[in-house]
Amino acid sequence: MLRTSVLTLASMLLAAPLLAATPCEELASAAPPHVTVTSARVVPSGPFTAPGRGGQAPVALPAYCRIVAVAAPTADSHIGFEVWLPANNWNGKLQVVGNGGWAGAISYPALAAGLRNGYATASTDTGHEGGNATFAVGHPEQVIDFAYRAVHETTVHAKSLIAAFYDRGPRLSYWNGCSTGGRQGLMSAQRYPEDFDGIIAGAPANAQMAMHAYDLSISVPTLTDSMRAVPQSKLALLNQAVLKACDAQDGVADGFLTNPRACTFDPASLVCRGGDGADCLTAPQIETVKRVYAPARTRAGAVVFPGKEPGSETSWTSVTGGTQPPGVSVGSFIAAYNDLNWDWRTFDLDRDLRVLNDRIGFINAVDPNLQAFKARDGKLLLYHGWNDTAISPGNSIDYYSRVLETMGPNQGDWIRLFMAPGMGHCSGGVGPNQVDYLAALERWRESGVAPDELMATRTADNRVGMTRPLCPYPQFAEYIGAGNPNDAANFVCKAP
Repeated sequence: MLRTSVLTLASMLLAAPLLAATPCEELASAAPPHVTVTSARVVPSGPFTAPGRGGQAPVALPAYCRIVAVAAPTADSHIGFEVWLPANNWNGKLQVVGNGGWAGAISYPALAAGLRNGYATASTDTGHEGGNATFAVGHPEQVIDFAYRAVHETTVHAKSLIAAFYDRGPRLSYWNGCSTGGRQGLMSAQRYPEDFDGIIAGAPANAQMAMHAYDLSISVPTLTDSMRAVPQSKLALLNQAVLKACDAQDGVADGFLTNPRACTFDPASLVCRGGDGADCLTAPQIETVKRVYAPARTRAGAVVFPGKEPGSETSWTSVTGGTQPPGVSVGSFIAAYNDLNWDWRTFDLDRDLRVLNDRIGFINAVDPNLQAFKARDGKLLLYHGWNDTAISPGNSIDYYSRVLETMGPNQGDWIRLFMAPGMGHCSGGVGPNQVDYLAALERWRESGVAPDELMATRTADNRVGMTRPLCPYPQFAEYIGAGNPNDAANFVCKAP
């Protein structure tokens, strides 16, 4: 027993931040104005399981100083955030990590990943608890917190706490997020360009008002008219027909499309010639399919938001029927109308999109002028999966294109977009979907090595079954016609 106690004490002493300018437990006294540190303690090295993820295997974490805090920049703000500071072997950098959907929780798995990479790392709940928009009703300041203020507050205060703990601030600061996290990254580049030196923005929900209006424009018709709904079995039928027509266009048939926009498959070829059947689509179902592929438009013909891409059909859950449209999308209308009981059956694209933009359009992060971020030698790495059905891949292409239209065509020294074939929303899917975006961003910002391609892998049973290069948009990977098609060495990046 004595020997165990001595070993435990030794372990805790080794874990302690011996060179800290301010001991971890005393950081509450170093809190910036309108910030309350509710907890600051050294966590010894050991296994960590993210709260609410009890079914996942724990990960081993090094010792760190865990700071739990709340920022209240307004009387109605309650921005929860955490800052984790390595007790030893800090790499001198800060990584702030993003959220998903309507946020409402600290991103613990991303915090753990940052800490394991030697980063001081931070995350915020964006000012509320719970992953829906009910917080917005009657709380306009909390909507602003969600839109942009919470991330900025967290970043500024994390830097202050880092300086107090280590007696020096971070030499570089990075943002890493996807979906809402992608929107948050773009918002930082647009509104607070001094916050980060490099930003990873995956599948950004930056045009949130248009995106949620598009979502209802494809789901409401199938919910109000069951004849328009397309069951999952027929989505699989459609997907197989698309792959048969277009899969081999990149030189190899591998179960996904490398360049979906080169696919000209006509879903009308599957129309039922007689009555409804398992091997065909009815005319109303064909109409639904075409509506999903197409961009949403106003009655005047203006494009609102791009449609889904060929190859992604099996994940079109919004058109399979059911009783409710996507809750995350309805959330924007609840927030804009300040009404928990907003009736989605009344949805009108032109009218409701106008209300969204007028009342909560500040959530959008669509400004293409990133000159201030570029001027600080900032690097922006965008990525999006071609099979993403939560956020249409064309949204990232549209934003990237507007940046080039605004700032000039030759911007590859600081901004690049990578489209991942077969990848779903932020990860997953049938294509290679595991990429070390952070390492690529570090090499770019710190060593001046621009990412001419990214290496993506697909694993099964803990084994790598495929590697494939991801190419800077608009290039795509093409098979050279020889060698193992699962080996990235046998592909080259080509312009379309």
